[in-house]
Amino acid sequence: MEQLNSYIQSNQQRFLDELFELLRIPSVSADSKFSDDVARAAAFIKTKLVEAGAENVEICATNGHPIVYGEKIIDPTLPTVIVYGHYDVQPADPYELWTTPPFEPTLRDGKIYARGACDDKGQVYMHIKAFEAMVKNNVLSCNVRFMIEGEEECGSSNLGPWIIANKHRLKGDVILISDTSIIANDIPSIESGLRGLSYVEVEVTGPNRDLHSGVYGGAVANPIQALCEMIASMKDENQHITIPGFYDTVLELSKSEREEMSRTPFNLEDYKKDLDIENVRGEAGYSTIERTGIRPTLECNGIWGGYTGEGSKTVLPSKAFAKISMRLVPNQSSEEITKLFADHFRKVAPAGVKVEVRPHHGGEPVVTPTDSVAFKAASMAMEETFGKKPIPTRGGGSIPIVALFEKELGLKSVLMGFGLDSDLIHSPNEHYGVFNFMKGIETIPVFFRNYSQLSK
Repeated sequence: MEQLNSYIQSNQQRFLDELFELLRIPSVSADSKFSDDVARAAAFIKTKLVEAGAENVEICATNGHPIVYGEKIIDPTLPTVIVYGHYDVQPADPYELWTTPPFEPTLRDGKIYARGACDDKGQVYMHIKAFEAMVKNNVLSCNVRFMIEGEEECGSSNLGPWIIANKHRLKGDVILISDTSIIANDIPSIESGLRGLSYVEVEVTGPNRDLHSGVYGGAVANPIQALCEMIASMKDENQHITIPGFYDTVLELSKSEREEMSRTPFNLEDYKKDLDIENVRGEAGYSTIERTGIRPTLECNGIWGGYTGEGSKTVLPSKAFAKISMRLVPNQSSEEITKLFADHFRKVAPAGVKVEVRPHHGGEPVVTPTDSVAFKAASMAMEETFGKKPIPTRGGGSIPIVALFEKELGLKSVLMGFGLDSDLIHSPNEHYGVFNFMKGIETIPVFFRNYSQLSK
């Protein structure tokens, strides 16, 4: 591996320059005005896969944004690793909160600041460069298939149909994903589970038009106030979600499992200081790590209605809106939870308003085995490159397609990410450490070597 590592180090600046090119493309999948840019990002990924040595590379059309596929089959008798990632990014709004423009990557204090730097362009590009290094140095020890999509940030709604239609070329042994984080740069970890997701938008309608708040205020239901009351009623004083049936299928961890989880390094004071909060808040009876890893949640992601422009406008609005997400844990079904929410939300609506609930997207929770050959290969790889054995953790986020891969392809995933929780993904000033980017490129080939050897 010495020659390989020398290649990686000597090409570090080129790798970063190429990543910066990709980061300059505003591939926001959720906003149609960026559709051409999403297509440009797909074309960039295709070009770099070809340059790295992949074969049969193509941009596969879907009913939405395309999927980039490529492969390198060196020996059909060897194990095949399917690398999944996404080249689309979250919206950068609000732009004014960025220190530097979100689509003009900037290097400060060893960190790359840009939308998508960590989630997921920086992490998916590690795989392309690690693959290039293995091919150029003739040390590729497994077959590889790349499946890099452009809709992860808006629900991956077209990935499932594409997978079903392309099962014949998605034969493999494991899915390798880098879209997660480690505890710290000196405390490596591998996520062994992810929460599911139910995401909805709600609309509350009162009168058939905006009204003068002096003429009608106090006599007609205000949709904004009604919506706020409804959202507030979703949790009790212990931050327990009040939707009937919400917890019925939740998989409770045993005392020993919770004790094992509590050994994960965590400093509550540092956590509060980083977020500039006086105290944490969450479901009573659970620690912060448990609340963000093994417990379901309900959060209001956005709320709007009425007049929000400059100055005043004394209006009683006709409508109010909110976006609400629920993170789910093993045994919960996104479809069932969405229905439970919709039924309950309509039920708690006060007189004088009408309610509409529009499901956006969802995904199922997953737990990945820590005793599999692939997990062991990843653990050994991180132990070699970080100098410490990684800690298995439960991720609070959601990657809905992990459950989809298991259902449609019968394959488990390894969640070997290199980001940090402090990288501000989905927020202004998202960033990704050069250390983490290069450490990923260094570690991925070791995973391939270990996986090939352990699979014999």
